[in-house]
Amino acid sequence: MVHQIPHFIGGKRVAGQDGRTSSVFNPATGEQSGLVTIAGVAQVNQVVTAASKAASAWAACTPLRRARILNRFLRIVEERIDDLADVITAEHGKVHSDAKGEILRGIEVIQFATGAPQLLKGEVTENVGTGVDSQSFRQPLGVVAGITPFNFPAMVPMWMFPVALACGNTFILKPSERAPSASLLMAEWLTDAGLPDGVFNVVQGDKETVDAILHHPDISAISFVGSTPIARYIYETAARTGKRCQALGGAKNHMIVMPDADLDKAADALMGAAYGSAGERCMAISVAVPIGDATADALIAKLEPKVRALKIGPGTDPEAEMGPLVTKPHLEKVLGYIEAGVQEGAKLVVDGRGFKMQGYENGYFVGGTLFDQVSTGMKIYKEEIFGPVLAVVRAADYEAAARMVNEHEFGNGTAIFTRDGDAAREFAHGIKVGMVGINVPIPVPMAFHSFGGWKSSLFGDHHMHGPEGVRFYTRLKTITSRWPTGIRAGAEFVMPTMK
Repeated sequence: MVHQIPHFIGGKRVAGQDGRTSSVFNPATGEQSGLVTIAGVAQVNQVVTAASKAASAWAACTPLRRARILNRFLRIVEERIDDLADVITAEHGKVHSDAKGEILRGIEVIQFATGAPQLLKGEVTENVGTGVDSQSFRQPLGVVAGITPFNFPAMVPMWMFPVALACGNTFILKPSERAPSASLLMAEWLTDAGLPDGVFNVVQGDKETVDAILHHPDISAISFVGSTPIARYIYETAARTGKRCQALGGAKNHMIVMPDADLDKAADALMGAAYGSAGERCMAISVAVPIGDATADALIAKLEPKVRALKIGPGTDPEAEMGPLVTKPHLEKVLGYIEAGVQEGAKLVVDGRGFKMQGYENGYFVGGTLFDQVSTGMKIYKEEIFGPVLAVVRAADYEAAARMVNEHEFGNGTAIFTRDGDAAREFAHGIKVGMVGINVPIPVPMAFHSFGGWKSSLFGDHHMHGPEGVRFYTRLKTITSRWPTGIRAGAEFVMPTMK
């Protein structure tokens, strides 16, 4: 049955106003499951009005009270985690265990945000000058918005709104129209936790909706996760309209495999990092760089049978290791990349095209795909595929491998597998990438650190969540005070100094 997916404004579900809709599909079956309402300018104005109306009271709310509401929300998410995972699996396609995994990583940020009283402590310096004290503290921005991707319908919003709310802002979430329902559950659970109406809102939409958010004068900041072309557009538009912005873009994450590495562990790490969530992760490893032909041959020998043995199925199958891709157009895009790799001369070791599953013939499935003999000039090396396609690029030595990583357009995440501490240290300190793993294939920082890449993987000055998140969602104010006792009368015309 096709169900309507509305907005959430001012504490309740709200239907669309202008009749525009977008279809939502079950990726495992290819059947339409929902119809999401799309907001135009008028409805964006409505949601901003609701958020603005709630902003002053929420900013005045004590950090401790905000933390208590987030703590109640945390308990609700923990208790209802399977309900949220079911919605993610139904619209994204990832296996249920992976859906729960993304929620757990989001929960970590909620846990961090419950420390609002500690996170928002300011600084005081007594007697910076005779009888003069200075103090600084952080204040909320007001109304802020998050624009999030289809691949993590719960985790990425949770990377944004718990910190924003803890800092005293009201929040507008614009989720992907491909996987919109998780946002509504989280909105309702926040209300159940005692969040005042209008503090958290959801507006469903497309590019027209995004542009209305970007140009609305009452929105102070934008957080975004998605592809690099759109991240660049979001950042440039937000800057022109005077908004603070953090826009996280695409990735092409390399994993260097040194000759001394434990190849069994490296192969297992690559399987999870390349094929987990069908490769639809910005932190997926899509390029393996073994050092030397002997290492490469041994690694391929271990990877090939594992890729062929991948258990692929609908996300509801508890035995499945990998589900379908999110939409039919995205499936066709990934198949196009595989064909491009073949045409450009890469060696197709395992071909995932043509995978069909009985009972799910119309699902958006592609099998795990493995290329060897990939060169840096090939399309499958240069561009983000966002699918279960691993490219092996052989390097003669460490220097060539590191140069490959450093010269790539993207700088989101990278990893090295080695037993050599010297090589690992040189890699960690010298590589031009924002997040680095040493014998860790997907180095996503814990919530009390911050997430973000370099180069074309991040536009803006602040990374996401952790201390950087607090800085992004607040403004610093510094107060210098002196009281009249003992002050000499008369004006001073020179630059004030602290004598």
